Amino acid sequence: MHIAEITAVMKLPSNVRYEYFIKKVTDFEEVWGLFSDAWATSKDEDGNLFIPFFPKKEFAEISAEKEWALYKARSISLDDFIEKWLAGMKKDGIIPSIFPLGNDMAAVSIDVLLKDLEMELENY
Repeated sequence: MHIAEITAVMKLPSNVRYEYFIKKVTDFEEVWGLFSDAWATSKDEDGNLFIPFFPKKEFAEISAEKEWALYKARSISLDDFIEKWLAGMKKDGIIPSIFPLGNDMAAVSIDVLLKDLEMELENY
């Protein structure tokens, strides 16, 4: 990925980064997260648990800082993400944090994320 694209995408608002995420993960059939001994998570002030997901390895690596400094980017196949991850997260009440940059993220329901992924996959 070219640094100019990375810089431009990181300046986008969370809703546009969400759309970018949907398009890229369906294009490349993989989702990226951060992993150390376990997958990276965060909590909001209400105690809701989030797992961050990224459209490309480079964005995950850039986010491996502060509390995630020891984490490494790891890919998840899109099929596993849809069939296993999202079902398990829904059961456990975990919210996907799509392409977070600091506290700026698209936190969407799993049902909306699934619908958006399935709609985009219909284009292939």
